[in-house]
Amino acid sequence: MTGQRPRSRFRPANAISGSGVPLFSDEPAMPRAVEEYLKPEVVRQIARLDLRAQFIVKGFLQGLHASPYQGFSVEFSEHRRYAPGDDPKDIDWLVYAKTDKHYVKKFEAETNITGYLVIDASGSMAYTYRQPITKLDYAISLAAALCWLMVHQRDPCGLMVFDARVTSSLPARSRRSQIAQVLSLLSKVSPSGKTDIAHSLVQVAAMLRHRSLVMLFSDLLADPEPIREALLRLRHGGHDVILFHVLDEAEVRFPFGGMVEFDDPETRDRLVIDADAARAGYVAAVDAFRADYLGWCFRAGVDYVPLDTSMQFDAALVEYLRSRQGRF
Repeated sequence: MTGQRPRSRFRPANAISGSGVPLFSDEPAMPRAVEEYLKPEVVRQIARLDLRAQFIVKGFLQGLHASPYQGFSVEFSEHRRYAPGDDPKDIDWLVYAKTDKHYVKKFEAETNITGYLVIDASGSMAYTYRQPITKLDYAISLAAALCWLMVHQRDPCGLMVFDARVTSSLPARSRRSQIAQVLSLLSKVSPSGKTDIAHSLVQVAAMLRHRSLVMLFSDLLADPEPIREALLRLRHGGHDVILFHVLDEAEVRFPFGGMVEFDDPETRDRLVIDADAARAGYVAAVDAFRADYLGWCFRAGVDYVPLDTSMQFDAALVEYLRSRQGRF
């Protein structure tokens, strides 16, 4: 369904609407199984965004031993595995003594990725139906974890927030104090207004001065063609892009029944439909919408990560890690 989008921005009129990062109960008790660290319903119980970020990353790093990225560690961010052709004088023997593996020190140019978290804070991102967090809460939790992970890897991390335009931004820095600055801005983000994803991405491209990894969080509920043109502008500018397509679980599965009134959170338009009759067509349209983005992103060299608010956070973190190891 190229050039089309499903009307999933419409939501039941009685749906819960979130705003920004809500405050919940204190940090949950430890210890937990690794997968518990990565569930949205567990993360929602943590009031402070810095604790949310560390909680997600802790579970992610604990789970890496069973993943293809088992050589990754925040402790070895300035090293890489020894390869034939490397100068043996560059081997770090202290690391060898700890790991029984040969690592060589990376040069600064090899190590640093400049990353920008680009977050859609338009009105449609406030939606949730039966999940404990909104689309925006989900995106903010992921962005906080990625910021924590990048800065602890000594990678500069910046932030841009948009609705119809870029409304706030922080330049990328790698010092530890950057985490507090990014999380402080994220904690104040509140979903509102109409969205113009394409225009905002054009602004983002104009604001970037160096080759960067752009991590975009959006529900993409707008005309795809202008968005794709803007993404291509980023790619042609030498930037790498990870597109985190964040939908509410109900927008993907359509769990409604009977006659339901939906309203558009950005335009306030209302629509009454027979949900049972519409379900099959709606789900097929959303599946096609995501599949179409997946195919286009593959051809354009953009990493596409379809997410919904019931999914564990590690899918997004693994994609960041893969791009960190594979592209720079």
